[in-house]
Amino acid sequence: MRRIYASLLPIAALLAISCKSNSQQNETTASSTAQTSASSTGQMESSRAVAGGGISVNGWTGQIDASEAKRGSTLSNAKLVSEGSALHVTTGPAVAYWNPSNTASGDYTVKATFNEPKYMNVNDHPHPYGIFIGGNDMGTDKQTYLYCAAYGNGSFIVRGFGPEAFQLNGRRGESNAAVHKAAGVGSPVTQDIAVSVKGDNVTCSINGTVVGTYKKSDVVGPGKLKSTDGIYGVRFAHNTDGLVSGLTVTKP
Repeated sequence: MRRIYASLLPIAALLAISCKSNSQQNETTASSTAQTSASSTGQMESSRAVAGGGISVNGWTGQIDASEAKRGSTLSNAKLVSEGSALHVTTGPAVAYWNPSNTASGDYTVKATFNEPKYMNVNDHPHPYGIFIGGNDMGTDKQTYLYCAAYGNGSFIVRGFGPEAFQLNGRRGESNAAVHKAAGVGSPVTQDIAVSVKGDNVTCSINGTVVGTYKKSDVVGPGKLKSTDGIYGVRFAHNTDGLVSGLTVTKP
């Protein structure tokens, strides 16, 4: 019996090593799968090229972000068309669109309604869209502007280019109960966005509620805006599809 027991020991050891090896291999495979899944839904989503891209709205032009251009994107990789009385934007690279005749100065409010008909239908995480003001040197590598943009998940950002990017409410923006949330992926969501300049303040309002107020000294200056006077228009992040209606400017 001792001989039989002794002869079985090496076999048992080999089986134990084999099981451990298979277990480690399975754990490695599971870990690799989890990492692949995370990367496919993370924040590193690349800009796509929109079929039939370009601008087909009379009087309008645009410019993609410099970072997008460095990666090889062009303005024709995004699309701006008329759809009834609305502007239909489909991106592509992150882009600002404007009509050079749309300018505002002094105290004013620029507002528009943004409708994302199918939330996140062309992206794998929420992307923002909104209004920009104070556009100067637009269409050049020195362009400056400030924008307020909403996400369909209840958050918003206030950022600008001067001409390098700068942030006014943090890298990830803020959540606010005034910002509408889509019921789910593929559901419609609408945001009424307004940016106002009054005296020494610049405010962003979403769906009738002021969500952010900033001093002009935090908005205008070296590395930021040349002035709050300038061109106004709309801005969409990469891989986003939405409609803009009622883009207007009013004076107090």
